[in-house]
Amino acid sequence: MSSGKTSCYNRYSGGAAVAAAATANIPSSPSTPPADSTSEVRDTTEGSSTYKQHRRTPSSSSTLTYSPRDDDDGMPPIGTPRRSDSAISVRSLHSESNMSLRSTFSLHEEEEDTEPQVFAEQPSVKLCCQLCCNVFKDPVITTCGVNKCPVDAAKLTVVVNNIAVAEQIGELFIHCKYGCRATGVAGKPGAYEVDPLGCPFTIKLSTRKEHEASCDYRPVRCPNNPSCPPLLTMNLEFLCFIFYTYETHLEVCKFEGLKEFLQQTDDRFHEMQLTLAQKDQDIAFLRSMLGKLSEKLDQLEKNLELKFDVLDENQSKLSEDLMEFRRDASMLNDELSHINARLNMGILGSYDPQQIFKCKGTFVGHQGPVWCLCVYSTGDLLFSGSSDKTIKVWDTCTTYKCQKTLEGHDGIVLALCIQGNKLYSGSADCTIIVWDIQTLQKVNTIRAHDNPVCTLVSSHNMLFSGSLKAIKVWDIVGTELKLKKELTGLNHWVRALVASQNHLYSGSYQTIKIWDIRSLECVHVLQTSGGSVYSIAVTNHHIVCGTYENLIHVWDIESKEQVRTLTGHVGTVYALAVISTPDQTKVFSASYDRSLRVWSMDNMICTQTLLRHQGSVTALAVSRGRLFSGAVDSTVKVWTC
Repeated sequence: MSSGKTSCYNRYSGGAAVAAAATANIPSSPSTPPADSTSEVRDTTEGSSTYKQHRRTPSSSSTLTYSPRDDDDGMPPIGTPRRSDSAISVRSLHSESNMSLRSTFSLHEEEEDTEPQVFAEQPSVKLCCQLCCNVFKDPVITTCGVNKCPVDAAKLTVVVNNIAVAEQIGELFIHCKYGCRATGVAGKPGAYEVDPLGCPFTIKLSTRKEHEASCDYRPVRCPNNPSCPPLLTMNLEFLCFIFYTYETHLEVCKFEGLKEFLQQTDDRFHEMQLTLAQKDQDIAFLRSMLGKLSEKLDQLEKNLELKFDVLDENQSKLSEDLMEFRRDASMLNDELSHINARLNMGILGSYDPQQIFKCKGTFVGHQGPVWCLCVYSTGDLLFSGSSDKTIKVWDTCTTYKCQKTLEGHDGIVLALCIQGNKLYSGSADCTIIVWDIQTLQKVNTIRAHDNPVCTLVSSHNMLFSGSLKAIKVWDIVGTELKLKKELTGLNHWVRALVASQNHLYSGSYQTIKIWDIRSLECVHVLQTSGGSVYSIAVTNHHIVCGTYENLIHVWDIESKEQVRTLTGHVGTVYALAVISTPDQTKVFSASYDRSLRVWSMDNMICTQTLLRHQGSVTALAVSRGRLFSGAVDSTVKVWTC
C-alpha cells in the first residue's frame, strides 16, 4: 500500500478531529430492523449483555438499497452491491491491503478477515473507511507522533481504541454467515449475497460468534461415514446409513474399544455360571445328606422309644423282685417282731408293685406350652393355662374332651387357682381374671401387679398372688378382689406359693419364707442352695422345694431342719405334687429334662421315672389318685396306677 493510501486510512479510521466528530453525529442505533421483520431477543449471563436475532423477511433482506446520507461531508459513497439490490455485500475491513499500522492495532485473527459480512440495513457512512468504503474494523483515535499524516500533517505516535465507535459498529445487524453465499460475479471473489436456503436470522455484529457457534445451519461432518459430504447441524438426527467397509468402520467405530471389556465380562459370566453350577451340585449333595441325617434321627428316636419301653419293663421286673423280697420279709416277721411295723410300713412298703404309675391318656388342643394346671374335683374338670393366652376346660370323668376354651388374657397364662365356684387366672399381662365355673364366663378383671403374675393360691377366703419381689393378699368378696396387704422383703421373683391351714410358704431366690396365715407376718426363713426356688410342696412331715439347679431340698416341718437333698433330675424342677395315703406319701417332681420322678417320702428314694413328654414338664396337678402333667410340647397327660 502506498504511503498516501496509508495516511488517508489513518485519517478516516480514527483521526482525533474526525473521530470526535463522528462520535457526536452518529445515531445511537445505527441499524434498526424494518418494522415488518420478525425478531428474537436472547439474554446471556456473561457480562449482562443481550443480543437480538431478527428473522429475515423479504422486506428486510431483499429490498435494501443504498441512499446517500451526508452528501456534504465530502466522503465517497459506499460501494453498492452488484446483485439486483438484494443486500449490501461488504468485505472484512482492510482485506485488500497490508497496512503499516497492523501491528499497532488489536485486530482479529486472519481467518476472521475472510468471513462474509452482509448487513441487514445500510450502515452509516460515518462508520466506514473513506478509502476502502468498508465498515471500520478496529476504530482508533490518534494523537501527535513522529509520522505525519499526508492530509493534515498530524504525527501518529500513540493509538487509542475508539470505544464509542466500536460499540456502535457492534450494534449493526448482519446476516448469519451460514445464510450468505458468494455472488459468483467475475472480478469480485469476496462479494456475498443472502442465501434464501440458508440461516434466516439477522444478528448483531458483536454477537455473531455466539450465534454461529450454535446455528442450526452450521455444516458438520457425518459421525457415521467420514466420506459423507458435510451436513447441517439440524439434520444430525437424520443420520446416513453406513456404506463403508468393515476395516473403515473399525477405524472410526467408538465401540471397538469395548470388545476386550465385553470379552472379559463374558468370560467372567461364564466362570460365574460354572461356579453357580458347582454350588447347585453342593446344595443337592447337602440336601441328600440332610435327608439321610433326618432318617437316622428318626431311627434314633424310635430306638429311644424302644429303650424307654425296655426300661419300663425292667422297672416292672424290679417291682416283682421287690415283691419277692417282701414275702421273704413276711416269713421272718415272727423272728423280728420288734421291726415288724417298720418292715411292713416303711422300707418295703414303698416298693409295692401296685403303685406303678402309667400314662393313661393325653389331652391335645393347646397351640403353645402348658404352664399351669388346676383341678375342680367337684365337677371332675381340669383347667390348663398356656402360652396361646387361653384356658382350656377338660372333662376328666366321662367324655375326656375339651369342654370350652376361655379367652380373655393378652399374655401367657402362668397361674390358676380355685376358690369355691370361682376360677382365678394370672397372666403375663399383669392381670387376674375371675371366672364363674358354673357358667364358664368371665366375671371380673383386676389389674393386680406391675409385672407378670407368676403364681396363685387361696386359703381362708383370701387369694395370694406372687410377682417380682412382692406377694399381694386379696380378700375375696363375691366376684371382687379387695387388696388387703402387700408382703414385701422378698429378694426376687416369687414363683411358688403353697398355703396350709396355718401358714403360707413362698419361694424366691435361695429362700423359702414361712408366713402366719392370719397375721401375715414372716415367722421363719429357710435358706436353700441351687438358685431360685421354682416349686414347693408340703406334706404332713416335710417341706419340699425344687430349684433352678436340678435339686430337691427336704426340711422337717417341725424342726425346720434340712434332712435330705434329692438328686436325679438334670434340669430345673418346675413343679411338685403330693399324693398321700394312710400307708405312704409320694411326691411327684416335674423337670426341664422332660421327665417326671416319683419319690417315696418314707425312705427318700426315687421309685419311678416317667418319660412320655416330648418337651420340658412344667406343671402338675393331682385328683382322686390321678396325676396330670402339662409340658412344653402343648399336651396334658394323665397318669394312674
